Amino acid sequence: MEFDLRKAINAISDVVQNRPAPIREFDQIYMKVADMVIQAEYVARVFDNKDVVFVGDGDGIALSTAHLKAQNVINYGPNSIAVLDFDERIVNSVRRFGEKLYPKIEVSAYLYNVAEALPPEHFCAYDAFHINPPWGASNGGESVIAFFERGSQATKDKSLGIVVIADDPDLPWTQEVLRDTQSRAIELGYVVSEMLPQLHSYHLDDAPDLRSCSCLLRRIDPNRMESTSKPLDLERLENFYGKNSPLRFRYVRERATLNPGRESDQLYILEKLEVNNEQQD
Repeated sequence: MEFDLRKAINAISDVVQNRPAPIREFDQIYMKVADMVIQAEYVARVFDNKDVVFVGDGDGIALSTAHLKAQNVINYGPNSIAVLDFDERIVNSVRRFGEKLYPKIEVSAYLYNVAEALPPEHFCAYDAFHINPPWGASNGGESVIAFFERGSQATKDKSLGIVVIADDPDLPWTQEVLRDTQSRAIELGYVVSEMLPQLHSYHLDDAPDLRSCSCLLRRIDPNRMESTSKPLDLERLENFYGKNSPLRFRYVRERATLNPGRESDQLYILEKLEVNNEQQD
């Protein structure tokens, strides 16, 4: 890993300036800049020449990875990146920034909520996925597993996946969620290829020392791939973003202001999730 650190940090700062303000109620807790550099370089290296989908990306790792490559800070990285996120502010910011990176790398973004079935155009469409979901302290890791399943459904038979997840040996719940996520990964045909423990820190006031790991998984058994994508069952939506904080909104809708260049000043509207009969059954 050799690159100009100053150029890398300056590139990542462009992304940080572009991303919208986090909404804490939806567990949008952003990674610190130095750790974004580390994660973006790692993603670029392990996903080199691949078509990659990010299922959720408030941190901005997708754009960070793309920007490092487009700015020639590194000479490797994905062929293309697609971001699926329920926050229209994030989707629009990715689209605007991504236009500047073309044709060095193709970046796209789409509105999508993991509570709903994965749209057919994204099913088995990518070579690799990346997730940094709500960490599941209050729901036994169901939020992590839901995002993992969507990433798995979006990728091909010989796919890779990166899961960013809480990792603190002194907090039993983080180790239990990590265990259960790996168990579900095995059920879907994956093995852990590499583990970078306690790698990232976050702007998290109530737990400033809580870190996350980066877990690289490789699918070795395509026979365990899911053939369909279905909405999440209602019970899996409970405590999705924390205790007594269920997943009940479909989208965060952007409300434009007179100063669209400053994402942190933008307001938003919440669009409620419609529950269908299949989820109620």
